[in-house]
Amino acid sequence: MLSTFLDAKPLFYEKIDYERMPRIYASIKEQLKLPKIIHLVGTNGKGTTGRFLATALFATGHKVGHYTSPHIITFNERVWLNGALVSDVALEDAHRALLLLLTPQDADALSYFEYTTLLAIYLYQECDYLILEAGLGGEYDATAVFKNILTVVTPIDRDHEAFLGETIKEIASTKLNAIQKRVVLAKQKHKTVYDIAEDLSSERGFELFRYETLLRRKDQKNIEILRELHNLPLYLQENISVSIAVLHLLNISYNVESFEKSRLYGRLSQIAPNIIIDVGHNVLAANAIVSALKGKKFTLVYNSYKDKNYKEILSILRTIIEKVELIAIDDARIESRVVMLETLESLAIPHTLFEAVSSDKNYLVFGSFSVVEAFLRQKN
Repeated sequence: MLSTFLDAKPLFYEKIDYERMPRIYASIKEQLKLPKIIHLVGTNGKGTTGRFLATALFATGHKVGHYTSPHIITFNERVWLNGALVSDVALEDAHRALLLLLTPQDADALSYFEYTTLLAIYLYQECDYLILEAGLGGEYDATAVFKNILTVVTPIDRDHEAFLGETIKEIASTKLNAIQKRVVLAKQKHKTVYDIAEDLSSERGFELFRYETLLRRKDQKNIEILRELHNLPLYLQENISVSIAVLHLLNISYNVESFEKSRLYGRLSQIAPNIIIDVGHNVLAANAIVSALKGKKFTLVYNSYKDKNYKEILSILRTIIEKVELIAIDDARIESRVVMLETLESLAIPHTLFEAVSSDKNYLVFGSFSVVEAFLRQKN
């Protein structure tokens, strides 16, 4: 059973074997058919940009897969196919078929993310397009082994420094080294990202497009209509703009209706009149949240992994926070309660422990997929 098989694999590693995925994929690639792959790398916005693009491609008559990660509640959230999440039955069938292609040793050796990436590739073989989202990396990511027609680079900022590097230059280099043939570059916070992309384009000869150069006059009117229809904050307007730029590059026409049902759950999702959830977990995401919710006040349900810059994140969010309620999460990577409470004290942010939702408070649930998952499970 797939769930049992995956449960036996660690979700996280202190050290990653970067040679394993290329070696194992090379051993089975002749037995797999690849669709046209659009590879998404970046720090923020990969999931929403990918879903906007996948939804529009499907609406315009193509067979489309969208592979994203991680999930909030069920694994199926990672594997979207032609407008819907893949069923448990389809996942089990693909799992059995993939195990027949792999040696038992290779199946056991693959990490959780590596195996599920190959599982998605198996499921998407009949697609015209596959929107393939990188995990935390770029050139060494499991998704980077597949030949693609295009790389889309979403905003890059500091995150996962232990694996990607301490500086924007190191992080951007690692992510941009995944580019193969041509690239669409989303709006970047750091000029360094543009400089590295241009240098790599000159060195390796790939085509470089800034997304805004691909947009047409009518697009801004369409984005404004979509903003009003779907209540899109600025960062989601930018992400939908990038997906439109990609459609133009692919010579695929779209209309406003192409983006119907394109919002990805867990990204500024209003799940109740007084509850908004968002799986963001870094400084860039915190700034986007503040921009979207400026002028409002919330009780923040929060917790953080040890390797996140939670003090800076809380400092950014404090303008929209009345109080923080720290939610318990059973994960060794979560920062200790003592340290989190000391941090909140040092920032002079009122705080308690989260126990239950109150109807007279407005809640923002933010901090990671794990925070949102823990909140939803406790709430339900």
